[in-house]
Amino acid sequence: MDKELIFLVEEAPEGGYVARALGHSVFTEAEDLEELRANVRDAVRCHFESEELPRVTFSLPLF
Repeated sequence: MDKELIFLVEEAPEGGYVARALGHSVFTEAEDLEELRANVRDAVRCHFESEELPRVTFSLPLF
């Protein structure tokens, strides 16, 4: 199990943002970056067992 999970954050064509984990099937979306961060935390908790939660890093392209 990886100890770090990197999320690629992109602007959604319809507005807002989408985030996807590199190397894992974890995806989420939100209207703003603050909401996206909370949604990523929730998605990670749902995808992994609590004792093996990875550290989350965001990769934001230059807009």
